[in-house]
Amino acid sequence: MSTSSRLLRLLSLLQTPRDWTGAELAERLEVSARTIRNDIERLRALGYPVHAARGSIGGYRLEAGATLPPLLLDDEEAVAVAIGLRTATGGAVTGIEETSLRALAKLEQVLPPRLRSRVSALQTYTLHVRQRSGPTVDPAVLTDLARICRDHNRLRFDYSDRRGAASQRRVEPHRVVNWGQRWYLVAWDADRTDWRTFRVDRILPGMSVGPRFAPRDLSDGDVEALVSRGVPATSRRYQARIMVHAPAAALADRIGPLVGTLTAVDDESCLLDTGADSLESLAVYIGLLGVDFTVTDPPELVDRVRTLAARYARSTSSGGPA
Repeated sequence: MSTSSRLLRLLSLLQTPRDWTGAELAERLEVSARTIRNDIERLRALGYPVHAARGSIGGYRLEAGATLPPLLLDDEEAVAVAIGLRTATGGAVTGIEETSLRALAKLEQVLPPRLRSRVSALQTYTLHVRQRSGPTVDPAVLTDLARICRDHNRLRFDYSDRRGAASQRRVEPHRVVNWGQRWYLVAWDADRTDWRTFRVDRILPGMSVGPRFAPRDLSDGDVEALVSRGVPATSRRYQARIMVHAPAAALADRIGPLVGTLTAVDDESCLLDTGADSLESLAVYIGLLGVDFTVTDPPELVDRVRTLAARYARSTSSGGPA
């Protein structure tokens, strides 16, 4: 094995999140311990911060440095990074699209043909439908919130709810969650003594970081349930209750927490409580249910449905628009 090949193999091992003893590395690379020490010095000269701990339980590990050295990725890791960057170009984080495209271009330039073809096929035959009017967030805010969650610091911020009402919140941050093209902060609300979810795009500038706290026990499943309950369709700008002329069981697989809730009325009908940020999207969605329905509330939605019904009727008449 050449020196350059051995260095790449050594770097690949060190990028694994664990400590390696000199003997383990020497055995893996089939060289002497002295060669390993020399190779470690070569990596350090190239800018890789390899830390060495002495003692019987010591070893080598790759640490973060002041600058970003080149990374070594295996085939599956390279494809995964390329897919993630491509997906991020249509995300809901302000300004990340251009940065992701630049990073993707650099990665694709050095991908071997066999991997480039895999990534190209995925890009060609995958369609990403982006929410055009969805809110975006500042990536700096996301990274700050993630760091605060990691460090278990209390946080105070001003928050604007969906009606525009402002309030000051004192919380113990737990997780940052991406759900339905929106970002949420899951945190323990000190004033309400309960778990709460906060839309990150509604957190106003000027967050104040406080002292550390002892984290509360909350599983990832509980976090998902909290967000699911905290961001139902009925929390959006327009809410509606619709009588659907079909059994609740027939729609149960199509109506999830982000869409609405179903309440059985009898064996032939049910009530759908749902909502959306625009009346137009509500009117179109209920028309796509594929069953008969009756809209009674809100009156604005009734008008929108009547307008759409008249427009559809005119589009199929021989005389055309009036």
